[in-house]
Amino acid sequence: MATRTEPGAIYAGVELGGTKCIAVLAREPHEIIAREIVPTTSPDETLGALERILLGWGETHEFRTLGIASFGPVDLHPDSPTWGHVLNTTKPGWNGADIAPRLAERFGVPVKFETDVNGAALAEMRWGSGRDMADFAYVTVGTGVGVGLIVNGAPTRGFLHCELGHIRVAQLAGEEWSGICPFHGACVEGLASGPAIEARIAPRSYDQVASDDRIWDSVAWALAQLCHTIVCAAAPGAIAIGGGVMLRQPHLLPRIERMLVESLTDFMPLPRTERYLVAPALGRNAGPLGAIAVAMDALA
Repeated sequence: MATRTEPGAIYAGVELGGTKCIAVLAREPHEIIAREIVPTTSPDETLGALERILLGWGETHEFRTLGIASFGPVDLHPDSPTWGHVLNTTKPGWNGADIAPRLAERFGVPVKFETDVNGAALAEMRWGSGRDMADFAYVTVGTGVGVGLIVNGAPTRGFLHCELGHIRVAQLAGEEWSGICPFHGACVEGLASGPAIEARIAPRSYDQVASDDRIWDSVAWALAQLCHTIVCAAAPGAIAIGGGVMLRQPHLLPRIERMLVESLTDFMPLPRTERYLVAPALGRNAGPLGAIAVAMDALA
């Protein structure tokens, strides 16, 4: 993927997540001019608030491009009549929501639209744990489970973007939970997302579940199978795993890696025997800076 930047240029980015949206105005990751958070409620309410933020920023800072990184599934094909729209999503009220065309109409700048996880992957490849790699994967485990898959320097494209969070996997031996995904039941998202974990531990809270509780073996097992699939399909140089669940449960990362190595056996030896699975170097900023990375790519 061709990328370039303009020295001193200001970029606007919007990351739309299942729980909250983050608008960012920045020159580079170390020079964030403004940042605001908007709750993800209805499309009209959420996008209206984001429009007002961007319009306010535009009065004092002329941003060069706008990058939008959204939860999905979304239509990423520019020649499609539904480009920039949400497709069939698990987020209530957002099916068919017009995101990119609506925001693009208000601002006379180049606009680029991507998935939130592809944006985070691109940011990690520019500034974080994926630097100097052409093949990289970013997994987020939060409200949903998403995968940003970069192959030969560009996000994968087919008739749709990557949706590996919805692959069906075998559950841990002795478990037969139905999962919570309204489309696929016990897919990875239906087993290991934040809402799935909350459904399984109720009425307990996260803070009441010890790190050696069996629930974490179940979550790690589902995510290890997801990583197994990614390795076999694309063999990226590394896989970063972030999101709210991973931030709250850091003990999961080494557990997932151990299960991944055991699952692969010696058939596909990983390029790094330790820390093939990494935490995002950008931390909580991987998503918002993903929108800035997408904005920068709008110049290409």
